[in-house]
Amino acid sequence: MRILVVGGGMGGTIFANHLARRIHHEMKTGKARITMLSASHEHVYQPGWLYVAMGRTTPDELVREQQSLLEPGIEFHVDPVEEFHLADNHVQCKSGKIHEYDVMVISTGSRPMPENIPGLQENSINCYTAENAVEFFRQLSDFKGGRIVVTVGLPHKCPMIPLEITFAMHDFIQDRGLRDKTEFYYTYPIGRVHSLENVAKWAAPEFDRMGIQYETLFNMKEVDGKNAQVLSEEGGAVKYDLLVAVPPHKGQEVIEQNGLGQNGWIPTNRTSLHMEGEYGKNVIVLGDTTNLPISKAGSTTHFEAEVAAENVAAVIKIGRSVRSYDGKVFCFIEAGKDRATYAMFDYQHPPQPKAPTGAVHAFKMAYNQLYWASARGLL
Repeated sequence: MRILVVGGGMGGTIFANHLARRIHHEMKTGKARITMLSASHEHVYQPGWLYVAMGRTTPDELVREQQSLLEPGIEFHVDPVEEFHLADNHVQCKSGKIHEYDVMVISTGSRPMPENIPGLQENSINCYTAENAVEFFRQLSDFKGGRIVVTVGLPHKCPMIPLEITFAMHDFIQDRGLRDKTEFYYTYPIGRVHSLENVAKWAAPEFDRMGIQYETLFNMKEVDGKNAQVLSEEGGAVKYDLLVAVPPHKGQEVIEQNGLGQNGWIPTNRTSLHMEGEYGKNVIVLGDTTNLPISKAGSTTHFEAEVAAENVAAVIKIGRSVRSYDGKVFCFIEAGKDRATYAMFDYQHPPQPKAPTGAVHAFKMAYNQLYWASARGLL
């Protein structure tokens, strides 16, 4: 069986490694083959950009060679897919090379789109790339006091980042003795401070305790850089001295160009993870690439990849799938001052965040180092 993995991020890597260990014998005897196609030779631990933005780490510490993370026997090519020919079970890459498959896994991720909000890209900072995270740190370090506004677009990658970045900046400003000169103003698009109701119920009192103001039902319309204000669809206007954005995201351009899903999100079955539609029987979609209404988080991708790998291995060995994805997600929430909590939930059970503790923060710090073992499918 030819298994083709499109995308060398977290989902594709965990899937390929888990599967390779499960079908080691079949790969050794030539009965199965795993090929991965990626746009880059590098693998990035994206949650680490938050720490770059706060000056706690540097970008090079968050990058590994993709080939070094893969199990022996996985064929790896830096050659991004440009055309999907689902009716003929093959893809065509940028080099012109064609790869055929019996099963294809698409895990191409998402991309921030600050340019979708007029004025946002030019007048705000964010931490969704190495370059942007370094610039974030520069502007925050130069900040001498005034009003910091956090503005949030939907949908966005990493559900907890609006809260985490607010708490982290609060620490940063307080440690520099600027808290008395700084006003924090947090905005959110729906009628509470987070999309998950129980997370919002936990976070709002934390904001109150820290003196962080917030406004809900604030959907960005545009940023007026000349007058330093964010305008909302609801008719509001918020002045800022430093504007911190969580920009809206879209799926990858190649998904849109090939007509696989609106805005780059591929319609996906919530339990089997197969692509919906005529050609979905042998196409699996993971992580941010799906259109599933669950968190676009690394843990989502991780749990989906484990299920998908177990199912593909089972199909090879016994002819049918054995597991369903239950919507499981686990997100750490950095809450400031070396404290953290977490949100764990699935399709049936909402999160129940506990009071932040130093122990959970220490676990999060440890996981940042253990991620590379996780990407190898060892955790």
